[in-house]
Amino acid sequence: MMNANFDPLSQRYPSQRFPIYADRAMVNCSEPQASAAGLQAILKGGNAFDAAVAAAAALTVVEPTSNGLGSDAFCIAWSAREQRLIGLNSSGPAPQGISIDRVIADGNVTADGHMLRFGWTPVTVPGAPAAWAALNERYGRLTLSDDLAPAVDYARNGYAANPNLAYWWKRSADAYRRENAGGRFDDWFRTFTRGADQRTPQAGDVVTLPDHADSLAEIGATNARSFYEGDLARAIDAASRAAGGYLRYDDLAAFRPRWVDPMRLDYRDGWQVCEIPPNGQGIVALMALNILRNFDVAGTDRALAYHRQIEAIKIAFADAFDVVTDPDDTSVDYARYLAPEYGEGKARLIGETAEVRTTRTPSTSGTVYLCCADGEGNMVSYIQSNYMGFGSGIVVPGTGIALQNRGADFALDPSLANALKPGKRTYHTIIPGFLMRDGRPVGPFGVMGAYMQPQGHVQVAMNAIDFGMDPQQALDAPRWRWDRGNATRVETRFDAAIARELARRGHDMSMSLETADFGRGQMIMRVGDWDGAAVGVATGSGWGGRSLVGGTESRTDSNIACL
Repeated sequence: MMNANFDPLSQRYPSQRFPIYADRAMVNCSEPQASAAGLQAILKGGNAFDAAVAAAAALTVVEPTSNGLGSDAFCIAWSAREQRLIGLNSSGPAPQGISIDRVIADGNVTADGHMLRFGWTPVTVPGAPAAWAALNERYGRLTLSDDLAPAVDYARNGYAANPNLAYWWKRSADAYRRENAGGRFDDWFRTFTRGADQRTPQAGDVVTLPDHADSLAEIGATNARSFYEGDLARAIDAASRAAGGYLRYDDLAAFRPRWVDPMRLDYRDGWQVCEIPPNGQGIVALMALNILRNFDVAGTDRALAYHRQIEAIKIAFADAFDVVTDPDDTSVDYARYLAPEYGEGKARLIGETAEVRTTRTPSTSGTVYLCCADGEGNMVSYIQSNYMGFGSGIVVPGTGIALQNRGADFALDPSLANALKPGKRTYHTIIPGFLMRDGRPVGPFGVMGAYMQPQGHVQVAMNAIDFGMDPQQALDAPRWRWDRGNATRVETRFDAAIARELARRGHDMSMSLETADFGRGQMIMRVGDWDGAAVGVATGSGWGGRSLVGGTESRTDSNIACL
């Protein structure tokens, strides 16, 4: 066997990607095997909803560094059958047995008084399996077992690890090794490493996850009920009790995902940007765009445009940190942040120089985003996450279920909007996006990566709408990231002259060598004539017809599968 003598992460030359066109199906994912899984669902006779479920389930296997069977999930989709935009919030609540007082009394707090990031304390009810079942039952054509079959096959029979996957897998193992006091993460190491030296896969290694395969098969066969009311739920309950966790069988059995109406912002020129309402942070992107629509962005020099984008994001986060939480636990009317008056008033606060808008510091995490479309007109924007990489570090013995640590975002100060309460859903970072124009669907988009997500949504949406970029360019364009105070990082490809001008305006500028800091995205747009109305951008060739055009993230192992 010949050993290739190269490092797949050593990219010496800038590469170039073109947008991909298709007319019958398109599946865009951060791992190529997941895109292939979605396309398999289409080829079996499924639609874009089946493809999304198949790809999402596959991602728990082929990218466990960012999501898993213990994830939460959100979805925005255009239903061709119903001719409307729908939303699904499948984020799980905190256990009924947890409270601020109990967490503090049990000593499950950090030295600075915050929720623990790892272990059982931040584990909330997982929503992803329920999301798969809900989307499959209401909109899919195949059985849930059919949709999950490619994921079961990958887990049982293996797949080859890709370069970025291998890199983040090792990073996670190193982190859990440092945190593994008392062997609390031993089941994680038994599941996700091999050998006495706890090896993680390198690029090209074939990975199998047999326990994960069995759990996926059971989820498919029971339409996910085993996860919430059957053997898998009992296994989760037993593991939690044994380790002193708060999650119980009754918490799982009571969970149901919620169908919601997406929030829409009339941005400009007939374009609407759509997001899931809180408890997700999609409203942050809409708040920032509400501010930015008061400026002539396209007609302004780019440095000033970037300055205004950054300031708008800072203002939006400053407000969102104070109000975004479970809507069942607040009287806040979130619609007011999409009113013209809000945007106009906040726009007047943006001057020529940078200002500190909030003293809070957002955290980092890992997420997977995917989007799908079919030739019938269905389009799906879907996201799921274990939050910080693999999540809590907890794996339920014998199941392969890696549980999220979403509860780490709860506050332990009862006066704050996002204070921990039993049965409450926390402020959620993962957000799917969707574009409409003149009341018609244009397509799904998303950028994953914790608090980078609304920042990425603003940049990608504006690249498409204000600067006329195709989906691939909209994703490839160099990004900035606000971190805290006036500190903003940019990619190495970011224009140095613009960065210097931003520094002169008072932004504390730095450059990051880690592309993952700036999120990873996918995007699909409909072009041509769909149902008698032109959508997106015109093809202009004279051949007519309709098609899908997609872009995929150049910063990771992304791939588009299409017909």
